[in-house]
Amino acid sequence: MYETLPSLDELLEKITAVGGSDLHLKVGSPPAFRIDGVVHRSDLPSVTQPDTQRYFDEIISDRDRAEFEENGEVGFAIGRSGLGRFRVSAFRQRGSITLVIRTVSTLEGGFEALGIPAVVERLADERPGLLLVTGPSGSGRTTTCAAIVEHVNATRRCSIITIEDPIENLFPDSQALVSQREVGLDTASFASGLRAAMRNDTDVIFVAELPDRETLAEALRAAETGHLVIGILPTFDGLETVNRIVESFEPFQRQQVRQLLATTLKGIVSQQLLPRADEAGRVAAVEVLVNTERVTEKLKDEEATPTITTDISEGEFFGMRSYDQAILTLYSRGDVSFEEALSHATSTTDFKVAAQARGVLSA
Repeated sequence: MYETLPSLDELLEKITAVGGSDLHLKVGSPPAFRIDGVVHRSDLPSVTQPDTQRYFDEIISDRDRAEFEENGEVGFAIGRSGLGRFRVSAFRQRGSITLVIRTVSTLEGGFEALGIPAVVERLADERPGLLLVTGPSGSGRTTTCAAIVEHVNATRRCSIITIEDPIENLFPDSQALVSQREVGLDTASFASGLRAAMRNDTDVIFVAELPDRETLAEALRAAETGHLVIGILPTFDGLETVNRIVESFEPFQRQQVRQLLATTLKGIVSQQLLPRADEAGRVAAVEVLVNTERVTEKLKDEEATPTITTDISEGEFFGMRSYDQAILTLYSRGDVSFEEALSHATSTTDFKVAAQARGVLSA
């Protein structure tokens, strides 16, 4: 039985070794690890208030400490030699400090290794325009965006600026020149960082959050004025993403926003992670919306926009696929169980019918 808690580096080494995504350090509970989407309590002693204070003091900078003291919460990134980079979320709860530390996935093998469809590479080569990556928290959005940025970095002689909070993956210059800016340290906000990037001879802008109307407006303007803008939104799928963007603006602005989306949008990549059936870990189910001529017309028309889901499911020629089609492919290959596939399908009835039609489920 353990008598004392390991050092923070030892805990980070443990979560890396088991392939976990998050380490939770909360007073009154033992350290917990999220592995394959499930939180597991360790058999270590319960964390005390001096423990979280010690871990916090070990990794916090003076600037981030000032923000924490003012707001009671702060987010930042740290690096550990031999282990990689981690994103830290620190906050107060019941007067004590809680730490949630997320591993930042390393990029190995590119799009195929991540389970990202080949069409995403083509969308990454588009210029200019708006390429959005969406999905719930913990679905691998940041890793997918990092793969897109690294692809551009490796294949194009251009200038890339990333705007992040905090900076997670580091991109050494390859074919491109990559400048990485952190909100609160290098720029005041995502919106101001986007405005500045348009004045800095930039070809590609990665913005890790599009949190408000101002930032969305700047992203659309950047895409309209000749930049490839790669952005993240916490929306579920392509249709919800379009609706969220449009509805972020005042009613009198929405038709203009629809016109901008119609002319600048290149594609929307939406993803969620499902537990593997054949081995430990999770696998990505990815929906892809490509802005074809038909989709362009539907983006302009509020009444026609909901039927974009039909274009996605019927757009295999253009590289599109719906969530249910992606999940059915994973089930057909044996990557996920029928129970998991069904629980993540947007329509269980349609999924069963499609599975029967493909011959992977008996009638």
